Amino acid sequence: QVQLVESGGGLVQPGGSLRLSCAASGSIFSIYAMAWYRQAPGKQRELVALISSGGSTNYADSVKGRFTISRDNAKNTVYLQMNSLKPQDTAVYYCHAGASPTAYWGQGTQVTVSR
Repeated sequence: QVQLVESGGGLVQPGGSLRLSCAASGSIFSIYAMAWYRQAPGKQRELVALISSGGSTNYADSVKGRFTISRDNAKNTVYLQMNSLKPQDTAVYYCHAGASPTAYWGQGTQVTVSR
């Protein structure tokens, strides 16, 4: 069993930055691929960024060049650095951990980009 707890969400103005954190407990963090998803009202949940157990990353086209996913296995934590935020980035952001066939989700943290 793995528990994921997100933090760092909030209200930010367009062009601003936020850093989301996801702390994992209950298992061996290093074996999991970690990802950030987001979901806005009325829209499907979408993959924002992924980092594999080996450290490889990939990003949604909409966030490339603005967001960076990283992980610190010693701290059992994954991060999402979000820069140059846009109103269309507004969503609930969810942390995800996967090691097939098992997957875990955090509770989500709200990110609102607005004046």
